[in-house]
Amino acid sequence: MKKMTIGQMARMNGISEQTLRLYDREGLFSPAYRDQDTGYRYYDIRQNARLDTIQRLKALGMSLKDIKGQMKNFEPEQLRALLNRNLDDIARQERELMYQRRAIERTLESYEWYENAPPDGTIVLEYIPRRFMYMVDSGVNIYDYGLDVYERILREVKKDLVAHQLSPIYFYNAGSILRRECLLERNYYSTEIFVLVDRDFVKDSLITTIGASTYLCIYCNGFDKEKEYIGRLMSEVEEKGYRIIGDYICEVVAEVPMDMRERGMFLRLQVPVAFPARA
Repeated sequence: MKKMTIGQMARMNGISEQTLRLYDREGLFSPAYRDQDTGYRYYDIRQNARLDTIQRLKALGMSLKDIKGQMKNFEPEQLRALLNRNLDDIARQERELMYQRRAIERTLESYEWYENAPPDGTIVLEYIPRRFMYMVDSGVNIYDYGLDVYERILREVKKDLVAHQLSPIYFYNAGSILRRECLLERNYYSTEIFVLVDRDFVKDSLITTIGASTYLCIYCNGFDKEKEYIGRLMSEVEEKGYRIIGDYICEVVAEVPMDMRERGMFLRLQVPVAFPARA
């Protein structure tokens, strides 16, 4: 057992011969003996202690370069610094995985919603729970331009998300806000773009909260139909005697490949309303 071949050493430790050869090339873990005639490598069983240390440090996320440095010149302070750096990396990866999981859940919800939504042009009353938004004021009225300018605005929103250290995963299904005073005056002026975010993962200072309410909604399958459909909503408000109690929201329910030449959006246009007072 004092003189083991590379195959025996590999099997004993549950690793490959290629790994042992790599460690040898890197000057990290070399055979105890080499046969001068055959070139065969032989390991001493006592070397398992060093191999165990290498494997443990590797499992802790350390690079072979860092492991080699520590094996050559053990420095506790440097080792702690390396391990703390690895802890920070793991925490970052955990956050990204949480973002990704929530994004997948939200995307599945969006497509389920899209598949079960009323047809284009349908007006319905819906209760919509509280929502958390990250809002950006672009300074550009989206109703004065077409999709080309809207796409440029979205690029700025995306940059703003990254600048505030928010995950780009949130850049999905962007919507817009038309303030109540503009809506009542039929003044189509909106510069505010939002994306929905999760309160648990975003600082409160970056969140705009939209309270739960009953909304008069109309579903829309085209960006160019929005103004016409807002008019339909307003006519319904007047006909039913509803009172508008908040801002109009244009929410993208799902982005679908209606036309690959441009962004395909299925929209839910919403106006928060109160019912007429009972006699």
